[in-house]
Amino acid sequence: MTNNDIFKKLRVAHKLRDDDIVKILELVDFRISKSELNAMFRNEDHPKYMECGDQILRNFLNGLIIHLRGPMPKKGEKKKEEKKEEKKKD
Repeated sequence: MTNNDIFKKLRVAHKLRDDDIVKILELVDFRISKSELNAMFRNEDHPKYMECGDQILRNFLNGLIIHLRGPMPKKGEKKKEEKKEEKKKD
């Protein structure tokens, strides 16, 4: 299974449009144009087909995590919910 196949399956599974994917990649400071993105989703026989590299797929997965879960809190910081629970226990 190629990176392009994985990328296509994730796009369909999460019902993502081109705009959504561009925004997800921007979450990890990775810029890509819609035309480059469309080239990855083309048929392998198409003359404008482009392979999805490891870097693009890795950045997309990292951006998807941020998109779904939210940004990771910095070390030493606790979530607001955890702080509220600690106050209730005291």
